[in-house]
Amino acid sequence: MVQKKKGPPQGDLPQKMAAAPVEPKRRGRPRAYEPDVALGKALDLFRSTGFAATSLDDLSAATGMNRPSLYGAFGDKRELYIKSYQRYRDNARAVMGEIFRHDWPVREQLHKIFAAALDIYLSGEEGPRGCFTVMTAGSEAVADPDIRAMVQNALTELDMAFARCFRRAKEKGELPADADPAVLARLASATIHSIAVRARARAPRQELEAIVAGAIDVMVGKG
Repeated sequence: MVQKKKGPPQGDLPQKMAAAPVEPKRRGRPRAYEPDVALGKALDLFRSTGFAATSLDDLSAATGMNRPSLYGAFGDKRELYIKSYQRYRDNARAVMGEIFRHDWPVREQLHKIFAAALDIYLSGEEGPRGCFTVMTAGSEAVADPDIRAMVQNALTELDMAFARCFRRAKEKGELPADADPAVLARLASATIHSIAVRARARAPRQELEAIVAGAIDVMVGKG
């Protein structure tokens, strides 16, 4: 009868064989929220109710995050507001910038620009929210220099985009030789701001489109 060889006593085994390696435990709880999603929820709330009327409890309910988590992820309420406004501007720039870059006939381009703006201003599950810059950031800009700088930058950026549009149209002979692209740009921007306010006041889209059509006739002549 062949005897099986016995291994050395457990105490004699090398340390690596005596016990399997144990992975270090992760510290803290896993993050239960997505920062981009939470910021989008905060943006929706600020667009609907503005800065002053939005409480931390409101933000906590909207984002599903408690106050310590909100502070840890975004800073205080003001910082979250600024981050929300920047997100709004980034989103709007992505949509509007694509239209501004095209080389369409000026009348067609203006109609597309204003239509895209109306899509933004009339959006909202609980009703039209207008433009963040005009409806809420403009109010906060009075007392907050950082927000004021963002608002001024947004207004200047829009003026410059429209000016490029009219300058290109003038070079192609679509506008009179004495047309001033800078003046037309400010008129177009003023129209954008007007329909933003009217959209927030729940003016019907048909009425806003009629305002846009009349403004375009003034800027580039009747087609």
